[in-house]
Amino acid sequence: CRNHLTSMGLAIAIIFSSQTIVGILGNCSLLFHYLFLYHTEGRLRPTDLILKQLIIANSLSMLSKGVPHTLTAFGLEYFFHNLGCRLLLYVQRVGRGVSISSICLLSVFQTIMISPMNSWWKDLKVKAPKYVGFSITLCWITHIMVNFIIPVYGLYVSEKHSSKNITKKRDYGYCSTSDPEAITGLLFVVLIIFPEVSLSGLMIWASGSMVFILNRHKQRIQHIHSTNVSPRSSAESRAIQSTLVLVSTFVSFYFLSSIFHVGIALIYNPTRWLVNTSALTSMCFPTFSPFLIMTRDSTVPRLCFPRERERENPKPEAGSALSA
Repeated sequence: CRNHLTSMGLAIAIIFSSQTIVGILGNCSLLFHYLFLYHTEGRLRPTDLILKQLIIANSLSMLSKGVPHTLTAFGLEYFFHNLGCRLLLYVQRVGRGVSISSICLLSVFQTIMISPMNSWWKDLKVKAPKYVGFSITLCWITHIMVNFIIPVYGLYVSEKHSSKNITKKRDYGYCSTSDPEAITGLLFVVLIIFPEVSLSGLMIWASGSMVFILNRHKQRIQHIHSTNVSPRSSAESRAIQSTLVLVSTFVSFYFLSSIFHVGIALIYNPTRWLVNTSALTSMCFPTFSPFLIMTRDSTVPRLCFPRERERENPKPEAGSALSA
């Protein structure tokens, strides 16, 4: 039994460490790419600003969740006290919230920018790029303030009910917290679950609208593409595929992680298996998203292979609105 547990713990440690290393390297590489892009060109596109914030949020999630769980899997446990544990969970929630908001903002912005000039989005097409910076700042402030309520209220209620044994213990491996049952119900749903569900729904709607617009545009110029003998797919098709891949990956991983998050919040003393599974699913999107972005962002190959890209694409492509 000891050998089985040891081998199982080693396997979990390898999975956590591999996922953490790959995720941190991927996000840091993409962040360096955007910093280099800003240094060489002097400015970033609105979508680059949104993606940069997504990378920062993903990095926060990887560092605050991946590193502690990796250390715990290797046998180092309970190295955070109550205050440090709450602070770490706070950083995790802020990173997760900003990540969801960034994907939602990216989808809405792209939908506005690729919409036809005769649509009801036409007035926003000119104003939208100007408000991207403000929207990003608002996302950070909102999640910093909203998630700050939970640990503060938790400490307040914990002191108030310190003489009563009405707590739910959450063992994360690297630390454990005991929160009164009063803060695990309606407060968690209102401050955490409802905003995430709302943002995910808005993001799905915006992405669906974008796919519909691109597909309609593709049908209108189908006769142009029919005369093109190039083996490459059309720009609109590549844009639709990249959008579907990014959004479906986001929805899938965050839907699974939300289920485990709710389980941990509502179950009395959740098992270590549930905590580890929740952490692994939560880090899936921050780990893989930088590589998905690299495959869909035209600036990455343009910086790496400028001559080849100019030779292949001497003129702007029709579907380049996704990178606007």
